[in-house]
Amino acid sequence: MTSTGQDSTTTRQRRSRHNPHSPPHDSSVTSKRGVKKGALLHSSPSLAELKKKGRMKKLSQAAEQDLVVGLKELDVNLEAKTLSGTGLVFDEQLNEFHCLWDDSFPEGPERLHAIKEQLIQEGLLDRCVSFQARFAEKEELMLVHSLEYIDLMETTQYMNEGELRILADTYDSVYLHPNSYTCACLASGSVLRLVDAVLGNEIRNGMAIIRPPGHHAQHSLMDGYCMFNHVAVAARYAQKKHAIQRVLIVDWDVHHGHGTQFTFDQDPSVLYFSIHRYEQGRFWPHLKASNWSTIGFGRGQGYTMNVPWNQVGMRDADYIAAFLYLLLPVALEFQPQLVLVAAGFDALQGDPKGEMAATPAGFAQLTHLLMGLAGGKLILSLEGGYNLRSLAKGVSASLHTLLGDPCPTLESPGAPCPSAQASLSCALEALEPFWEVLVRSAETLEEDFLEEENVEKEEEGPWQPPALPIPMWPVLQARTGLVYDQRMMGHYNLWDNHHPEMPQRVFRIMRRLEELGLAGRCLTLPARPATDAELLTCHSAEYVGRLRATAKMKTRELHREGSSFDSIYICPDTFACAQLATGAACRLVEAVLAGEVLNGTAVVRPPGHHAERDAACGFCFFNSVAVAARHAQAVSGHALRILIVDWDVHHGNGTQHIFEQDPSVLYISLHRYDHGTFFPMGDEGASSQIGRATGTGFTVNVAWNGPRVGDADYLAAWHRLVLPIAYEFNPELVLVSAGFDAARGDPLGGCQVSPEGYAHLTHLLMGLANGRIILILEGGYNLTSISESMAACTRSLLGDPPPLLTLSRPPLSGALASITETIQVHRRYWRSLRAMKVEDKEGPSSSKSIPKKLTQPANRGSAVGMTAPDGNILDADAGKATSASSMEVATPDQAKSETAVVELSQDQTSEAPPGEATADQTPSEAATGGATLDQTIVESATVGATPGQTTSEEAVGGAAVIQTPPALCTDNQTPPASPAQGATAQIAPSKLTENLRTLDLNSEAQEAPESQMAEEEGLLGEAARGQDRDDSVLIQSFGDHANADQVMFYAVTPLPWCPHLVAVRPIPESGLDVTQPCQDCGTLQENWVCLSCYQVHCGRYVSAHMLQHHEVSGHPLVLSYVDLSTWCYNCEAYVHHQALLDVKNIAHQNKFGENMPHSH
Repeated sequence: MTSTGQDSTTTRQRRSRHNPHSPPHDSSVTSKRGVKKGALLHSSPSLAELKKKGRMKKLSQAAEQDLVVGLKELDVNLEAKTLSGTGLVFDEQLNEFHCLWDDSFPEGPERLHAIKEQLIQEGLLDRCVSFQARFAEKEELMLVHSLEYIDLMETTQYMNEGELRILADTYDSVYLHPNSYTCACLASGSVLRLVDAVLGNEIRNGMAIIRPPGHHAQHSLMDGYCMFNHVAVAARYAQKKHAIQRVLIVDWDVHHGHGTQFTFDQDPSVLYFSIHRYEQGRFWPHLKASNWSTIGFGRGQGYTMNVPWNQVGMRDADYIAAFLYLLLPVALEFQPQLVLVAAGFDALQGDPKGEMAATPAGFAQLTHLLMGLAGGKLILSLEGGYNLRSLAKGVSASLHTLLGDPCPTLESPGAPCPSAQASLSCALEALEPFWEVLVRSAETLEEDFLEEENVEKEEEGPWQPPALPIPMWPVLQARTGLVYDQRMMGHYNLWDNHHPEMPQRVFRIMRRLEELGLAGRCLTLPARPATDAELLTCHSAEYVGRLRATAKMKTRELHREGSSFDSIYICPDTFACAQLATGAACRLVEAVLAGEVLNGTAVVRPPGHHAERDAACGFCFFNSVAVAARHAQAVSGHALRILIVDWDVHHGNGTQHIFEQDPSVLYISLHRYDHGTFFPMGDEGASSQIGRATGTGFTVNVAWNGPRVGDADYLAAWHRLVLPIAYEFNPELVLVSAGFDAARGDPLGGCQVSPEGYAHLTHLLMGLANGRIILILEGGYNLTSISESMAACTRSLLGDPPPLLTLSRPPLSGALASITETIQVHRRYWRSLRAMKVEDKEGPSSSKSIPKKLTQPANRGSAVGMTAPDGNILDADAGKATSASSMEVATPDQAKSETAVVELSQDQTSEAPPGEATADQTPSEAATGGATLDQTIVESATVGATPGQTTSEEAVGGAAVIQTPPALCTDNQTPPASPAQGATAQIAPSKLTENLRTLDLNSEAQEAPESQMAEEEGLLGEAARGQDRDDSVLIQSFGDHANADQVMFYAVTPLPWCPHLVAVRPIPESGLDVTQPCQDCGTLQENWVCLSCYQVHCGRYVSAHMLQHHEVSGHPLVLSYVDLSTWCYNCEAYVHHQALLDVKNIAHQNKFGENMPHSH
């Protein structure tokens, strides 16, 4: 595959979350071959001399002003106040309730006792800012719960044990105590107190150690140990009192937080992410709404994200992968102002309910990743966790991280297991239409998969550690070391005082660090020259001697010697300065490995990453990062695993060559390549360069093929490539070749990375290697840019939360192509990159629509954590049990890539057993089991149905809605499309509705034979479009419905808008004739009318004349005379929009003799 810098036309239009009118971004570039590093990519004749000498081009006044304005907005100014402190709410009153009739009930006071003992033992209570718990007022609880329900809970204070037990038995998996109401109010109020403290800038973040848990509680319903939904109330409270507009809720409890999801599933102001055990619905709460296919309803579509685990034993690597690939990218696009975590610890190794294999160190990693969002405004609220030792260690690990302690190294990080990859792939596919940041590369997904024979087969079962790994927390004298020596300014160009690699670079950086008070917060370490022994680990003795000899050369000799290398100048102090820069990096390595400091910054010059074993190159003499890596291994006494990340805009050819055969050093470079025409030129920086011999796979190149690469592109590379590989490699030390010439405003790089962007990149790397990370300055030639960028990185190293990062655009298609190219090359070496073509083997309803057996409702009494037997999976929304063999059930408002099948069988009934408690309606008003067929399922299935219908608009009591997964999650699945030939096109929707209403609902449907299912799948073929794809219309397909045993509907959701609607022309005065034959072949079957010229042609499965018409004319939109759906060739999607209603209604009148339903 060849990566290009050209931006291809996006095949689908996404609604823009924050700037819907922004123009498309183009990453096209014309590359010009340069001769020397520092040559400017301009063709103006007046710059010819500058190109020869590598002079720095002065920014235009306008560009300089833009940069200054942008930098003024950064959160790195002198007046910026750095928040500190972690709030903690822990109140002994929360232990004053327990189960009166079952001493073994897992949710008991001993949970908080164990946590308190652990926090005291580790000295964490004294390090936190303690807050007194308060009671939540009724008005605050009513932000989520009904007054009637709150009043009912209040009366429990006065009930006796018998009355409490009777009331508790009407709910699922709860108990009640006279103090339950008081403690639940206190628990909710505790989280609200932290919301006030965080948003009032009293503290940076916080944790509420509370019980009872809350995330299962619904609007008017207790559920799963929960009375009031603490995080849901907190989100609404933050919006109402503090005018917060966007809240992210992360639920990592092993049980799905369905109560929280139901509260916000139609609300685009709250992004809900849950990662939980599901096992195809066999695990509590046994809801189809817990699956990846549920993504929200109406305006909330795309704002519900579920990652369901379908096996036990899931590990840290699985959880981290879900965060990297899905949560973090979407969260950065969503831009939350507050992050709330439903922090259950029942996914930890040893928990009897969760049966997972996550570790406390893994939860520390998840906490760290979330701390990069919302300016660090993060609140954890305790939910579940029932192994007392695991729970206490998990809470402790997360609290350590909130306090700024480094994340412990994961003992066995590995890569996500196949089951996790399957779940994650399905979730990504379902959500991709709603989030620009999830867009894949322009290459087809099929190209993303390795051929079976090329993939190393590694069967890997769930990993079970022998015992819960206990993280170690280092005791540090200081956090961040800083190395700088003014003597390094002695290296300068004797012939060109405008050379971009000028002495002022390090001086300006240090001055800025001092102005911001950052230098004073660091431990200043003295620089020292590198010893010959250190230099010889990476350079030849002949080369070191040759460079040492320059100190005594005359000016003419220095010029001649410099000219013998590529893009090099030499002065008498060059050797001493280069020796000092390399020694400074080694001194910082010693301090980090000895525990003097946790991390550090080396403000040094000349740079080093281009320097080869026996040659200077590209302003570089000694390879400081490479020598520092070898010195670290020498100091540690073994082949320390070292990750080198090189984000300088130029490829670090020297570093790559030094380590290309060494598997102990993982080298990852992100740089401009421009198809080999960007310095250092040639193919050394290509993605195909992967190392040699035993080092194969340990050289990773992300080669940008054009300018304007920015924050979104680098973060996409971090999430999709850099961090997955880094976590799998599990380094013991991270070194960064921190060049800032990819920064906005740099005259050589032409890229657009912001200081905030660099801060986020640094923060994400800090989760690795127990926090041992060192930044070593390389390039960067705009003095303002490098000063602000290094200051932003230093803030992150010091533990300050990364500043808010506003992504002005999604990743460029050219950048995505580069990332994808590198992933494809390295997937054979890194299991974390191995995407597979998921067939959803864990779920039965993958590529075939299996008729669903409807069973009588089961009692709602299964306890949290219990696995239901196959066959009965409780659907709380409908108050009935459903078949375990068909749990891939569609929510009524799915993404356009999903297909729903609705089956109605004659004589089906669905009666709830007498005396069964009625589940509270969710905000989406899901239909109950007693719903009648009078609801508008048929109306929503007819032409003109409005996209984005709510659950109540589409639900049918007792009807089975079976969803096939998105294209990525099926095998050989044919997409939904128009009716096949002979479909009942002439039946008016009103008549259809009448006929359907005569059908009764039977309690059990017969499974369709395989041949029937194959025939039904065959119906899903598109009639007019040029290629198969999951698209956007709701189709009815049935034969003689009056006599048929079953009626089946295929449904998908159309695009609500497309940019090609402007091509629709007024309807001809003669109107439309739906009986008109194809103008080319005369067929009367499957004809379409062009909405630009109103010519009539046949569809794809006749003679494809309409497709040919589109290819010749370019007219994008066509209307089906069979089902009156509208297809856009350019978007490759069905479209339903107000602008199409007139033509649809006229066609409907001509076809049926009546107006179209819901044509308003």
